[in-house]
Amino acid sequence: MSFEKIVNTIKISREFILNFVKEGQVVLDCTVGNGNDTLTLAKCVGPTGKVYGFDIQKEAIERTKEKLTCENLDKYVILILDGHENIDLYIEEELDFIIYNLGYLPGGDKRIITKKETTLISLEKALGLLKENGLLLVTCYIGHEGGLEEKNAVENFLMALDQKKYNVLKYEFINQRNNPPVLFSIEKARIRR
Repeated sequence: MSFEKIVNTIKISREFILNFVKEGQVVLDCTVGNGNDTLTLAKCVGPTGKVYGFDIQKEAIERTKEKLTCENLDKYVILILDGHENIDLYIEEELDFIIYNLGYLPGGDKRIITKKETTLISLEKALGLLKENGLLLVTCYIGHEGGLEEKNAVENFLMALDQKKYNVLKYEFINQRNNPPVLFSIEKARIRR
C-alpha cells in the first residue's frame, strides 16, 4: 500500500479495498450507509464478481442503489434491507472480503446506530463465511453515544480470536482529538495442511 497522507480511517479502508479486492471476487458490505464502499467494491469485483450489501435503513439502501445505478453497477450488487446479524440467512458462499462501518448513517437519524449485541453476532457469522486469506475490516466510530461501548466489545471479541486462525491488527490515531474512529483488520489465516 502507498499512502499520500495518512489522513483518516476512511482513506486507509479505501486503500485496503483497492489493493485487496480483485475482479471476480465475492464481497460483503455489512453496513452500506451512503453506498461509498459498496460502489468501490462493485467497481473492483467487476461483472464477474458479486457484492452483497446490508443495511437496516431503507434510506441507506435507496441511496446506495441510486449510486450504483448511476454508474451502471447495480447488476452484480445484491442489496438487502435487514440487519447484518442475519447475513447467514442470505449468504451461503464463501467471501473474499467483508467490511463494516459501525455507528450511524451519515446525514441520517443519529439515534439509529449499530449495537454491540448484533454486531458481535454478525462478526462471528462473517468470520465463518470468510475464505482462507480473506480480509475483514471493521471501522468503529466512537464519538456518539454507544460507540465506545461497541468498539470495546468488538475489540474484546477480536482479541480472543485464535492467533493460529486469525491475524488481527488495530489502527488507531493516538494524537488526534474528537474521538477519531478505530479500524480493525482481520485476516483469516491459511490452514496448514
